[in-house]
Amino acid sequence: MTITDTARRRPLITLLVVCQSTIGLIFGGIGLFLPLIRTDLDLSFTEAGTLAAASNLTYALMQVPSGYLADRFTPRRLFLAGLLGLNVLSALFAVLDAYPLLLIDQALAGFFRALVFTPGMLLMTQLFPPGRRATAMGLYVVGGFSSNVLLSAVGPLLVGPLGWRPLFLLFSGFGLLALLLYRFLAGAAPRREPGDPVRFAELPGLIRQRIVQLTGVIQFTRLAVAQGFTFWLPTYLVVDRGQPLATAGLVAALASAISAPVNYLGGYLSDRINRPLLVIGGSLAVLTAGLTLLTYVPGMLGVLGVVALISMAIQVYFGPLFALPLQVLGSRSAGLISGFGNFCANLGSFAFVYALGAVKDATGSFRAGFLSLAALCVVALVATRLTRPLLRGAG
Repeated sequence: MTITDTARRRPLITLLVVCQSTIGLIFGGIGLFLPLIRTDLDLSFTEAGTLAAASNLTYALMQVPSGYLADRFTPRRLFLAGLLGLNVLSALFAVLDAYPLLLIDQALAGFFRALVFTPGMLLMTQLFPPGRRATAMGLYVVGGFSSNVLLSAVGPLLVGPLGWRPLFLLFSGFGLLALLLYRFLAGAAPRREPGDPVRFAELPGLIRQRIVQLTGVIQFTRLAVAQGFTFWLPTYLVVDRGQPLATAGLVAALASAISAPVNYLGGYLSDRINRPLLVIGGSLAVLTAGLTLLTYVPGMLGVLGVVALISMAIQVYFGPLFALPLQVLGSRSAGLISGFGNFCANLGSFAFVYALGAVKDATGSFRAGFLSLAALCVVALVATRLTRPLLRGAG
């Protein structure tokens, strides 16, 4: 049910964004401080990549169950449970020393992170009218990018005197505080409205829908590019470009500062002009060009220009892409459909966060990895073109 009381709606929207930002701090912190974590724990590039890959794998596997549970029950309880588990595991990450234990910690973190994403996105869409679905979905992930701006700008300055472990304890404390504030303002979870409950057995039929299959391909590409680029960018700048961590952090902050507002604007523009395929296709074309150029441009000025170009497009199509299958199939099974889409996205993230580290170990360079992401964007462009007749049919 959509909440229309403006006095109640605005603080809840703000807190949902803040809660999402705590995830950005935790996962972004691993990527930003990875050169220090890798040195401290004596990890290879491949082992370092598996810290993110383990989280992404369990996160991906939990997307459909999380979406199903959010459809069948109220999403708020899942959202709060996921935030609690994720922030406790972040605190544990700060005190563990052994690589196997860190790997288990990150695998469990992916499980709880899945309980946050789709339920949280459904909570956000309930706070907006139906015609602004893409706007709501785009706004939901702004918190992650906004927190990355702060993290990338301030993190390198704090990690010297404090170390990366105390910073993860601070992230956990902030996340738990945001959780308590949201629980206080949101009140008790509402009862599910009566009606035919969503059944898990509906999933095979949904997957057979062409719009779900094609958007699944685009989702695979979306997060493969977003996480592969974001996670490895600081390490690429330090190792391949010879920059200090402080400079790498500032570049990552620039990338997040650009991504945060355009992510919201992408959903807003899609809703206003009602042309989601234009937003999706244009973003993928820009990403293809940027990822192709990234390792070839000379000097840091050229790198900054390409990073800015990629950051403008890397998640601008998030809202339109999640809204697209709902526009064709309706919103009754929104959690199940969104969960499957994000499952595909996180398979891409799992595969390419790991692959870029493995390629670096094998070739000594990130070039082949970034070029493979560019090729993946071309595949997604083809899938975008094939969705056009399906969208016309829905209209």
